[in-house]
Amino acid sequence: MSSFLKTLRTAPPTALFGMFIITLYIFVAIFAPVIAPYGEREIVDAEFMPWSTEYLLGTDNLGRDMFSRIIYGARNTVGIAVLTTILAFLVGTVLGILAAIRGGWLDQLLGRSVDVLMAIPSLIFKLLLLTIFGTSVLSMVVIIALVDSTRVFRLARAVSMNIVVMDYIEAARLRGDGLWRLITREILPNAAAPLAAEFGLRFCFVFLAISALSFLGLGIKPPTADWGSMVRDNASLISFGDITPLVPAAAIAFLTIGVNFVVDWMLHRASGLKD
Repeated sequence: MSSFLKTLRTAPPTALFGMFIITLYIFVAIFAPVIAPYGEREIVDAEFMPWSTEYLLGTDNLGRDMFSRIIYGARNTVGIAVLTTILAFLVGTVLGILAAIRGGWLDQLLGRSVDVLMAIPSLIFKLLLLTIFGTSVLSMVVIIALVDSTRVFRLARAVSMNIVVMDYIEAARLRGDGLWRLITREILPNAAAPLAAEFGLRFCFVFLAISALSFLGLGIKPPTADWGSMVRDNASLISFGDITPLVPAAAIAFLTIGVNFVVDWMLHRASGLKD
């Protein structure tokens, strides 16, 4: 704990701001039912009511409280993005490290398959797969995770290739360490810094992809609160000078900026460069 506090004291203001944003979003996501004045799907008044003391951000196109749905959107959008990113990392990291350790035909097969998948524009590929397999939350999570795992695979393989040629890896093999022990005791600890930074960046890409798909009508389905679909449903208010649709867009932007600030700091610390 003391080492963590010492590290925080050396963090730049941008990293501290990013940590504050991330902590705030996590708090809102966990305690959404307590913070929100109304239910996620509760119709409280007429549609497009203006901002007031009763409805802090007005109501949406169906008469639901926008402030409450923004809060619940933190739980849904961010929670699904975290789950998707974890799945993408599990698949990409395991396959990338295996390709680096085994080499040969397995490395060639996985590497060429990933090259083919990465040659297809990511958003178009996700739209195509969602059209084929359906637009349920499960389909969206699996498809986005598999597509984004190709990027994780490339990084994990590149980092692991530099590690598996080290003397301590050869010494571990000579003393009889198995594949699982090599991965968990030798490779992952030495690859943790770049992979942790990539996790933050990949979360941003996944988070933005989910919001974009929801805006296009292929992401999280109504009546579940989601920031991307909330922008789409209330976009007509912009024509009347109402900035309500910009609130969920700002929620997306602030989290992305906060995560990037923290990731930049982590990369700086991992590089060993001095300020």
